[in-house]
Amino acid sequence: MTEEPIRISVLGIGRMGLPMARRLCQAGHEVHVWNRSPDKAQALAADGAQVHASAAKAAAASTLVIGMLENGPAVASVLFEQGVAAALRPGSLFIDMASIKPREAREHAARLARLQVGQLDAPVSGGTVGAEVGTLAIMAGGTAQDFARALPIFERLGRATHVGPAGAGQLAKLANQMIVGITIGAVAEALLLCEKGGADPAKVREAIGGGFAESRILQLHGGRMVTRDFAPRARMTVQLKDMRNALETAADMGFSAPVTTALERLYAEAIDHGDADLDHSGLFVELARRNGMS
Repeated sequence: MTEEPIRISVLGIGRMGLPMARRLCQAGHEVHVWNRSPDKAQALAADGAQVHASAAKAAAASTLVIGMLENGPAVASVLFEQGVAAALRPGSLFIDMASIKPREAREHAARLARLQVGQLDAPVSGGTVGAEVGTLAIMAGGTAQDFARALPIFERLGRATHVGPAGAGQLAKLANQMIVGITIGAVAEALLLCEKGGADPAKVREAIGGGFAESRILQLHGGRMVTRDFAPRARMTVQLKDMRNALETAADMGFSAPVTTALERLYAEAIDHGDADLDHSGLFVELARRNGMS
């Protein structure tokens, strides 16, 4: 069955937004795009996207608008200072796919609701590769009706799950980032312990790979640790931001998160020691440094 074309606007054509918008173009949808740096948006013109000079003009062209912006303040600025919210017609849906604080997502949803505009907070996991091939994990917070409306778009981008009301998608993303950040620490510490004791960490990783310790973190990030490949894919600074957002959210809820607290401290100290530009698997370097290992 042929997919019905949808008119969609995408705000934020960066590392993730570009391949996501390109997939929507390739699916035959009418795609309108805007980016703060115009050159990045212009790159999609060859894919059939219509490039706009302002976020408000791009948003006004559609009733389904995706935001893939840097952080909560950037989302708020584009929505409420740069005219996007005012440009959205009643009945429109704003799909915020950036990673922001749950509190910010709830605040944005409430302000848009007063304009009769729906919102989903729908952050993603899977990186640029997932964005390029359409295998992103999408965690959506908002109403069931708005989720159903967005599902044909989500299906072009990956696997979407409706996890609860406004802000719940961001909570799920924080959970994802907590698990990633904490598990990187566990894998790094364990492999360094083995190396310190005389075992081959590459062989240890291979040996435990079929047991209960098996995980994508062990395979992917553990592989980077074994080969000392810490070229940035997801930077240490981004991981620290996510851990701090998780801890701030936990504090707002009166929730104690001692494991996340311990790892937040480790990432912060790694950055203080000059590792800010490493991949987040580079926490291995900080733990090696503490143990006098090269």
